[in-house]
Amino acid sequence: MTVVVNDHGFAPQDDLAIAADLPPDFDPQEITVDLLERRSIRITLHGFSDGRGFTLAARLRQNGYRGHLRLAGYVLADQYAMARRSGFDDVEISHELAARQPEPQWLARANWNSHDYQSRLRSAAGSSQHYIESRN
Repeated sequence: MTVVVNDHGFAPQDDLAIAADLPPDFDPQEITVDLLERRSIRITLHGFSDGRGFTLAARLRQNGYRGHLRLAGYVLADQYAMARRSGFDDVEISHELAARQPEPQWLARANWNSHDYQSRLRSAAGSSQHYIESRN
């Protein structure tokens, strides 16, 4: 059994039928129209240090994939925001991993839209500009 994690925390076991399972070393050159038309795709990582699945997800989205995209396997809570930004809709982890990284750890990363370096740079640049204008 597995646990699905989304922006609201641990989700109840879902009945999502995965239409395609891809390994992290799937060659992006092999992305076909048939694959892009699948309702759901799961990319499984075998270790948290393997970033190829994130790249593959981004490439699928860049190629027009609009279906459900799930990251599965050994994923850390700290990687949740990166998974969402890469194009994944949710993450599937084992019960053992969920016990070691409980729901509050995942929820701490659920506000993934607001906590990226680009947002911080934009807000810092805006603050600097406001400071410069107010000094003149």
